[in-house]
Formats: sequence, C-alpha cells, structure tokens
Amino acid sequence: MSRGDMAKPLLGHRSTEGDPSLTPAAGRTVGVLGSGDFARSLAMRLVCSGFKVVVGSRNPKRKASLFPSAAEVTFQAEAVKKTDVIFVAVFREHYSTLCDLADVLVGKILVDVSNNTEINHHKESNAEYLASLFPACTVVKGFNVISAWTLQSGARDGNKQVLICSNNQEAKRTVAEIAQVMGFTPVDMGCMSSACEIENIPLRLLPAWKIPIFLALGLFLCFFTYNLIRQVIHPYIREQKNKLYKIPIEVVNTTLPCVSYVMLSLVYLPGVLAACSQLYYGTKYRRFPDWLDQWLQHRKQIGLLSFFCAALHAVYSLCLPMRRSHRYLLIETAVKQAVEKKMTIWVEEEVWRMEIYISVGIIALGLLSLLAITSLPSIANSLNWREFSFVQSTLGFIALVISTLHTLTYGWSRAFDENQYKFYLPPTYTLTLLVPCTVIIAKVIFTLPCIQHRLLRIRRGWEKGRYVKFVLPSATGEFSSGETSSNV
Repeated sequence: MSRGDMAKPLLGHRSTEGDPSLTPAAGRTVGVLGSGDFARSLAMRLVCSGFKVVVGSRNPKRKASLFPSAAEVTFQAEAVKKTDVIFVAVFREHYSTLCDLADVLVGKILVDVSNNTEINHHKESNAEYLASLFPACTVVKGFNVISAWTLQSGARDGNKQVLICSNNQEAKRTVAEIAQVMGFTPVDMGCMSSACEIENIPLRLLPAWKIPIFLALGLFLCFFTYNLIRQVIHPYIREQKNKLYKIPIEVVNTTLPCVSYVMLSLVYLPGVLAACSQLYYGTKYRRFPDWLDQWLQHRKQIGLLSFFCAALHAVYSLCLPMRRSHRYLLIETAVKQAVEKKMTIWVEEEVWRMEIYISVGIIALGLLSLLAITSLPSIANSLNWREFSFVQSTLGFIALVISTLHTLTYGWSRAFDENQYKFYLPPTYTLTLLVPCTVIIAKVIFTLPCIQHRLLRIRRGWEKGRYVKFVLPSATGEFSSGETSSNV
C-alpha cells in the first residue's frame, strides 16, 4: 500500500471531549515495534484516533515510507525510550531480537498482538513467553483477534471486541482506554492464563457451525439416497428406464426442501423438549442434559442452514423448465395429445394445487428470509428483546406452519395413491412431516391455559415440592414459624 493510502484517515480523528473516561488515553504517545502489515495498520489507526505514534524499526529509513506521515519512524531503542505503552507487533520467533532492549524496557507495558499458526502450537502462550523474556515489564495480551483490515476500516461495520488479559489491573485499564479511543470494545478476559485461549480464537474455523453443518450434510445424504432409490433406481429395475439424468437437478431439488423443512423443525424442537423437562420436574433450575444444552445453543446456525437450503430449492425450482429433458417431455406430451386427438388436458384440481403450493412456498421463503436477516448482529442489536423474540419465536413458528402447508399441498391426495410407494417406500415428503407435525402439536398443547399457566409459573421461579416458611401466632399470642409446601 502506498504512503498516500496509509496516510489517508479512513475514520478521521475521533473526538474524546465528550467522554471524560477516555481523556487520559487520548493524545498520549504510543510505541509500535514492527513494520509488517499489522504494525502499519495499527500505527495508522492510532494516528487517526489522536495518538502520537512512534514506530520502532531495525531499518527506519527503508520503512518510513510505509507508515503515515504523522507517525515517527525511528530505531527500536529510540522508540522504546519515548513511550511507556508499546505494541509488540512481531512474530514469536523474533522475540529474542528484542532482548538487547531489556534495559530500556524496564517498567514498560508491552501489548502482545501476535498469533500462532496452529492451535496450542506451543506449551505456553506467546504472551507468557514474552513475559518470561522480559520479567521487568508488564505484558498485556490484546488486539490479536482484530485483523489488519479491521484496523483500517474501523468498527463501523459492527461491534468489534478487543479481548484483553494480564496479571496487572492497571496495565489492563490503560490498554482498555486505548482500545476505546480507537473505537473498539475492550473485554477483560482475566489474568494472563487466559492468553492461550485468546490466541486460539482466531485459529478456529467456524466452531459453532461444525455440528449444524454435519447435521445438514447427514440429512442431505439420507434424503438424497432415499430419493435416488425412488426416482432413479426403481424405474431402472422395474421398467428398465434410464433416469440418471435426474440426479444433478431433480433429485437434488427434491432433497433440498426436505433438509430445509426438517432443519427448521429442529430449531423449535429443543424448545419443546426443554419445556417438557421443566413441566416434568416442576422447576427451571434443573440443568438440561449436555446434548440438549448444545442443541439449544446451535439453533441459530441450524436456522440459517435451513434458509440456505430453502433458497437453493427456490433457485433449482426456477431452473427446472430450462432443462433439455423438460423440453423433450413437453414435446412428447404434445405429440401424444395430438395423436389421441385430445383438445385439452386441463385438470382443475392439479391447477389449484400447484397455485396454492407455489404461493405458500413463496410466503414460507419470505418468512425464512426475515428470520435470517434478524439473526444478523447488526439487525438484532437494533431490536429490543420483545421484538426479537416475536420475530424469532412467533414468526418462526408461523414459518414452520406455512412450510407444513407447503408440504401438504405438494403431496395433496397422492399420499393415498399406491403408485407413489416405490419399493413399498412412502413418498419423501411424508417422512419429513413427522418431526414438524410433532413440534406443531406440542406447541398447540402448550397454549392450553392449564399448561401455559403452569409453565409460566415455573419460568418465573415457582418450584414443585419447594417448602416456604411462614409465621403463625401461637395460643399465647407469640409468633411461631412453620413450613408449607408451595404446591398447596
């Protein structure tokens, strides 16, 4: 990046006059050791936030053109002498090159921003290793979860948290003030023992998505195999017809709505199981099983994957008439109609079925889109809890009901047609109805006044079998204590 690009303030200078808590940090001199991409972005962000920045480099003349003109680029020893807070933006393997600065680093705050290439690559964290090299310094781990791009573009696209840990509370407070002035949200992660966990965070690949993705892939493989048997293997064995051309589009398009529909029902099934557990034990304080707790925590990811499969199903459905095989079938049908001298093949029932089926499907996809959009942090943060709960819970359940209507209108009366049972296997859509219908029936039962009232009491703290102390006057006029069950 050219010097002009680096010197251009992307955020502009942030005023701190209205926030007295940030005044001690604003305008102070901050040092940066290193001249890589992260060090350059960090220096530019600090300059744009109103700090005086001194960059320490082994080749200051060569590296000066890479930094903003407002930043002073000098030798490492000179940079260390001019500030008490120093960002160490070098890799772990180069920490030893700083040992010559041990004398001038005494009493300084070193902010370690490094990461590893692998999770738990070393026995100790980079921050702990840096602290062992410079015992006379105070080491703070922070800013490693922020990328160089984020430092340049700023936190305007959403809340960006800076995880901070150290054994020194005053040092953490100083670094937290700097992070706030830079526009980030500092999060205190405790003492230095948390550094290893903080350093592992940027290396994890979608940790919250692994189980939902494997679940979606497992459902896709099951339904795909089932549809392959019904639509391709059955015609080949029974009628010696080659239907392999159906695999890329038609079989996949039959599988995607099944996965989407079941995944959507799995978003609301754990809530039903949790409510049943609370009703059975009569308390909300009993811990759910680990599998149910994990299931509840992955509902957002499961719902987004459901929307993804539904969107793909809509695109595949729009592409169905574009297939060459579809055109051949249309021509073949027209020829047969001409040979049989049929004036029309209009079936009123089928016309209405398809009209309702498509219309309900569009509404279901629209509701799923709304659920997906409101799950984004930038949108969710603009909603209060009641609004968010209404969208995700009420509208989500309505989306499940409409998806069920979409599935039922697709099946219509064909579920009772014996020709639809290939190898005595029921149509795929009948299998997908099992879990969603269970959820819908359970939700309806929970709306009954007797059950709804009991569940509401439990969620407000009432417990079955809990004894409550009360006070009664004795025969002598004195008060004595007693106990009664809250069930009474």
